[in-house]
Amino acid sequence: MKEILYKSTRSEDGALKASEAILKGLADDGGLFVPIELPELDKSMEELSKMSYQELAYEVLKLFYTDFTEEELKNCIAKAYDEKFDTEEIAPLAQVKDPYHLELFHGPTIAFKDMALQILPHLLTTSAKKNGVENDIVILTATSGDTGKAALAGFANVEGTKIVVFYPDGGVSPIQEKQMITQKGDNTHVVAIKGNFDEAQTGVKNIFNNKELAKEMDKSGFQFSSANSINIGRLIPQVAYYVYSYAKLLSEGKIEDGEKINVVVPTGNFGNILAAYYAKSIGTPIDKLVCASNENKVLYDFFNTGEYDKNREFILTTSPSMDILISSNLERLIYHIAGDDANKNKELMANLASTGVYNITDDMRTKLTDFVGKFASEEETAQTIKKIYEDTGYIMDTHTSVARCVYEKYVAETGDNKTTVIASTASPFKFTRAVMNAIDPKYQSGEDFELIDELSRIGNIKIPNAIEEIRNAEIRHNTKCETEDMENIVKDFLGI
Repeated sequence: MKEILYKSTRSEDGALKASEAILKGLADDGGLFVPIELPELDKSMEELSKMSYQELAYEVLKLFYTDFTEEELKNCIAKAYDEKFDTEEIAPLAQVKDPYHLELFHGPTIAFKDMALQILPHLLTTSAKKNGVENDIVILTATSGDTGKAALAGFANVEGTKIVVFYPDGGVSPIQEKQMITQKGDNTHVVAIKGNFDEAQTGVKNIFNNKELAKEMDKSGFQFSSANSINIGRLIPQVAYYVYSYAKLLSEGKIEDGEKINVVVPTGNFGNILAAYYAKSIGTPIDKLVCASNENKVLYDFFNTGEYDKNREFILTTSPSMDILISSNLERLIYHIAGDDANKNKELMANLASTGVYNITDDMRTKLTDFVGKFASEEETAQTIKKIYEDTGYIMDTHTSVARCVYEKYVAETGDNKTTVIASTASPFKFTRAVMNAIDPKYQSGEDFELIDELSRIGNIKIPNAIEEIRNAEIRHNTKCETEDMENIVKDFLGI
């Protein structure tokens, strides 16, 4: 099999093996690691359609992680996708009227982040062994809600690791916050910052890029890595579920082999839709990649104008995991559409850092024809939850509703009726208050767990274990800090 190496989006120098890139998380120059070339699927869709999720995940991961042995990869996959998921299929497809909802929320923290964050700890610890690393790996992560809990659950009590999660105080749902602050594990630390997600993410990147701190850490037996979707060990496992969704549709006779489908993804940090782009690039018959934004519609504006402008009001919405104005993973796409030109990408990212704006060239825009950008307002998001529930009895969360609303707008405007997969990124139980209020305003005043019980009743859905276990859980983390104190918080936790 062809070896796939990784390089930074901001430098023409150097090439790392997959395990080395996974360990580093972020390149030394602040860039993100990308495969120097994209592999191609070496099994037919017909063959893939007969496989379990675990078997298909191996077929995708082996193409990108070429320095892992078959045994190593299969071991990581087996440990990740097991009885922690509440459905044997791992990522079931539910037909809701015409489109199919790819339910990515059946893992232990009931959000799509589990799909990658259950395997990342095993990829990281395997990478450390392969590269003779003796330091403890310190996972440093900013979260807009879901990544934090999924990373905490993945890394809790994993030997040789510690994890620090920063989240915006008041910027996540009550259930998301309770999931994080009740997290067990001696190696876990959760901190609310007085700021928004973009400020948390920038703070994390600044800590990563602090060379003096890195030396101090090394002396104390630690080194940083990331569980955010900037880590290539987090991004590639997401490619698998898009390939799987196509193979599943084929196995059920819903599409013909080779027939193209569309994919709609509710998008914040751009990792999830970038994974769909990679799935298409390696040979999955996908036509349009529909990027669904909420009222923080920086990506909608980008796809429609070619200008990325983060200088705008930051809006707190009912889909908080998408309340993001700096979509970190978009940098990987910018690099690719610039013809893998690190210097051009570096120039644009420097513009973003200095002015908050960059404009891509006309030539680069011609390479974005796979993508369609649309958005849903808060009112439209709520209306869509209500309408789909009343029409079908199916209850979806706010992020999935943004995508569903955008799908319906796209079909109405274009008449494109291709079979469509909508990435359903979280359980409605994670955003119960917003979901129930959308269904009927009479639920506005209910207590969180009363609303959970009512959602279960009206939707005839079993309450997930992830919710039951926090109902009366002890609060274990109550640290709060200003953004400028983030580094000191990390050092205090590590005792350096």
